Formats: sequence, structure tokens, C-alpha cells
Amino acid sequence: MSNDVINILLVEDHKLIRVGIKSIFDDADGYNVIAEAENGIQAISKAQTHTPDIVLLDIGLPDIDGIRVLKEISEKSPNTKTIILSSHNNEEEIKKCFEYGVYAYVIKDINIETLLYIVKSVNKGAMWIDPKIVPTLRNKSFSIIPQKQTTRAMFRNSHSNLTQREYEVLKLVVEGLSNNDIAKELCISEHTAKAHVCNIIQKLVVDDRTQAAVKAIKEGLV
Repeated sequence: MSNDVINILLVEDHKLIRVGIKSIFDDADGYNVIAEAENGIQAISKAQTHTPDIVLLDIGLPDIDGIRVLKEISEKSPNTKTIILSSHNNEEEIKKCFEYGVYAYVIKDINIETLLYIVKSVNKGAMWIDPKIVPTLRNKSFSIIPQKQTTRAMFRNSHSNLTQREYEVLKLVVEGLSNNDIAKELCISEHTAKAHVCNIIQKLVVDDRTQAAVKAIKEGLV
């Protein structure tokens, strides 16, 4: 198997949902669900047995909650990166997940293309924060995104080399839209959308669109 393939442990107690998520990766190139778990005990054991690149972890499990599973995997399998899947925005859960080393916190209504992108980005070492939980991170002083934000005017002054269109594209990147979705939203071609994203990444001096989104959030654009 190619070294470019991302090996995934999928942890989800509802079989129908688990099968659906697995089918997403089965249909995409470069991803391999090497193991599945329907509870926390299985998840911890299989993380050690299979040493996956990524654990896609449902936070609501029947035996051990996902937060404890995250903590155990972070301690026992430090080379594995965990992505939390949650159906709700719970302040205390979010706080504990980031304290225990989660790489991404994803609300389950995310679209397929974005989920694939997040897994690929996290595998490269990036973090990803679902836009829906950003207000919680700001308001509760979780030390992930600073409470004190710059104004939009200050952000623009700091990054005056961004065009108006690039600001519009950046806002959609922060919202988690793919290049195709951005193209549809702004009535431009996907090629043009991709070019704007590449320009933004270069101008913000970051490595990828995830880092661009995080930088925009930290500096108060959204």
C-alpha cells in the first residue's frame, strides 16, 4: 500500500452512521479505514494495535465518553492524531478536547469534501476548528483563540495586500467551504477560486488554507 494513503480508525457506535462515514473514505483516493470501533474500549485497544494515522472519534460513546478515549489515545499512541466528531456544541467538552490534544473538532453536519480535506490537513500536522465553535472558544477564554481581537480595519491594515475579492474568499474558507463551493457562492470558476486561495495562503505567509482560516480567526476577520 502507498505511503501516501492515510490510515484511519473510525470510532462510531451507530452502525448506520459508521457505514456511511466509511463509504466516504472508501470512495475517495488516498484514505483507508484500517479498523472500526463501536465503543471506547475497542477504540483505545485498536489505536494501539493498528497505530492509525488518524482516529475519527465520535464523542458520544456508550461505555467511555470520547473525551476519555481521546486522552488515552493521546497518551498511549502519541503519533496518532485524533479528530473529534460531535453533534453538538458543548463548552466543557470542547475545552477538554483541546486540553487533551485533539487536532480537529468537527460538527457532524459537515460536508463530505470538507471532511476529506480536514483529515488530509490534520494528517500533515494542521489543526482545524469548526467555525460553529469559534464563538465558544473566544467567549470562554480557552487559550486557543485569544479573547482580545483586532478589528476588521486593523486586520486589513496588517494585510493590505489582500484584495477585496480575496477577503471574500478568505471568509468562505473560514466557513469551511471547498473551492467548488466558493466558486458557486461567488459565481466564479473553480479555477479562479483555487487561484484566490493560493494567493491568500501566500500573502498571509501560511502553509495551507487551514492555517489561513485559523490566522483570520485569531486576527479578528470573522
